[in-house]
Amino acid sequence: MKVLRIVIVLVILAAGGGLGAFLYLSGTRDRHDSGALASDAADGGSPSAALGKLTPLDPPLPAPELSFGARDGSPAQLADFHGHWLLVNLWATWCAPCVREMPSLDRLQAELGSRLMVLAVSQDRGGAQVVDPFLAKLSLPALHIYLDPKAVVGKGFGARGLPTTFLLDGEGRIRAQLEGAAEWDSPGMLAALERYLHDADAGTKSTAGPG
Repeated sequence: MKVLRIVIVLVILAAGGGLGAFLYLSGTRDRHDSGALASDAADGGSPSAALGKLTPLDPPLPAPELSFGARDGSPAQLADFHGHWLLVNLWATWCAPCVREMPSLDRLQAELGSRLMVLAVSQDRGGAQVVDPFLAKLSLPALHIYLDPKAVVGKGFGARGLPTTFLLDGEGRIRAQLEGAAEWDSPGMLAALERYLHDADAGTKSTAGPG
């Protein structure tokens, strides 16, 4: 019997007084040898240098043009959200740290509303047949759930494992990323995200000129 191909390493670390984890995906390096990964740009290629931390990308990288699906079967793509700040979270039902952070992502979405859209993109191969029954057991009323059974989004972003989350600005640029689970509505995380959003709001006002 072959061992499970997807997960090869479970990294556990103490972070912020809590327990965080990250599931590395097998073959990620081999699949992306021909190009730079967003993960590499964030932490210089070290597998765990920025684990559990929101790490800025400087300079920002353009997000790839990617398509995925809504739970009702309708198509979606990142370009549909142009002009909006996005938090693209890659997760799966079998990923314990992913599941653990989802309530905080839901609370974050409720807190920030239209200023930041949280897109939780499932990497489950079974798609809606797996995701819908799983979500029926949870209460995530604010979270925007999408499906990516072929892992197009994960591969396009060069994600090395789950959960991985990318912060995109309104121009479709990757501004920061976080590998591993996080408490997304914690005071520290809210402050970090607000810094990005505040700068964006200030830029919009200066462009508009005096009212």
